[in-house]
Amino acid sequence: MEKRKKLWYWIITAVLSFCIFSGGLAQTVQVKEVIDGFKPLGYPVYFISLIGIWKMLGVIAILIPGFKLLKEWAYAGIFFVMSGAVISHIASGDVSVKIISPVLLAVFTVLSWYLRPASRKIISVNP
Repeated sequence: MEKRKKLWYWIITAVLSFCIFSGGLAQTVQVKEVIDGFKPLGYPVYFISLIGIWKMLGVIAILIPGFKLLKEWAYAGIFFVMSGAVISHIASGDVSVKIISPVLLAVFTVLSWYLRPASRKIISVNP
């Protein structure tokens, strides 16, 4: 069972990492289609680049070995960004297929966090 769990962890984490990193890169370099997608939400353009940079740094934190506490923060940050995207679309009345991607990525974030191997977890020991 442990092998299967580890395999699913890496599949889900690879898909999540690719999607978040590539989306973050597109936001950072301000691809026109990305900017157009943010317009209905009312966010300033500089905010788009800022979120993109944080997304890419979050993926790096999740993928590199060690830094267990940083990984926890990165998972939390990615989840907050994805759930915030869903809420932003709903609040702005821009509810369409655009919310499917952040919903799925939020689910993948939770699954990746849950399935991660013990070597990537903070394990507290009660004295």
